[in-house]
Amino acid sequence: MNQTCHFLLPPISAKVSGEMRRVGVELEFSGLTLEHIARLINEQFGGTVITESAYESTITDTSLGDFKVELDFQYLKKKGRYKQDAEAFWAQLDEWSEFIVRIAAEQIVPFEIVSPPIRMDRLGELELLIQRLRESGAQGTDSGTLNAFGLHFNPELPSLDHETIVSYLKAFLCLHDWLVHYSEIDLTRSMTGYISPFPDDYIRQVIDLDYHPEQDRLIDDYLIANPTRNRALDMLPLFTYLDKTRTLSIIDDKRVHARPTLHYRLPNCQIDKPGWNIDVDWHNWLMVEKLACNTECLNVICQAYMKFLDRPLAELFQDWRETVEVCLKRYCVL
Repeated sequence: MNQTCHFLLPPISAKVSGEMRRVGVELEFSGLTLEHIARLINEQFGGTVITESAYESTITDTSLGDFKVELDFQYLKKKGRYKQDAEAFWAQLDEWSEFIVRIAAEQIVPFEIVSPPIRMDRLGELELLIQRLRESGAQGTDSGTLNAFGLHFNPELPSLDHETIVSYLKAFLCLHDWLVHYSEIDLTRSMTGYISPFPDDYIRQVIDLDYHPEQDRLIDDYLIANPTRNRALDMLPLFTYLDKTRTLSIIDDKRVHARPTLHYRLPNCQIDKPGWNIDVDWHNWLMVEKLACNTECLNVICQAYMKFLDRPLAELFQDWRETVEVCLKRYCVL
């Protein structure tokens, strides 16, 4: 196999502790069995495969940490873990029904690989695994009209202070349209609602140059406007980590897990496309990193975006992406 590629690092690649920042990666795809996927991870990175059910496996102690593979379908995962004893007939009937549901689900529900937190300077090591998966027949977003399969990044922040979080949120909101364009987001994924854009009123609130709230207000404002996981940049895992009681008092969703990361879930997973890797979408994400770290450029773009959102009807069809690119080039961010 080819050598792994070197992935670019963000302007701030270390946390305040001095440790290299890490990023988790999630890949959604179909076309392979759970056992096959787990074996490929094991062959690439070592470790031990632990099969938890017919729908979940963990590959522990690999060279990168613990990977998880699961069929992204809550009913089947629950069935696999918590089957109850019953009389022979009903048990057999239950097994048949589960088998039928599983076969149907595997046609439209993706398997998901959830990586451990990986040092950003080792992110390129996933390239060889992706190549193995593609050569084995993994199918991505473009392989079916119903395949709303995604690639997610879960990057640790340089710092968990409220000013850093607000800067990243401002930067993402300003770059959303730019990211949608250059990520070539699949229409099916857009229509599912999984990556719905933020409400305009919330965007205006956050990009205001005077918006620099303390943590409690930042979380409250977000939850009022976005009581859902279905955002291209899902802040719920981070806010749950920072204040579990406050966040979960509004969000009743067992799929929300606390972690000190952002959850960027916009890109497609084009794993079956020859030569595809996560580096292009990682490079797009780095634009958010660069803008968040460039206060002068961020303020200019926020002001420009506010004017754009308030533009008169005659200018309704202006392209915000083009304005973004001019600003990014002017400040050497792009």
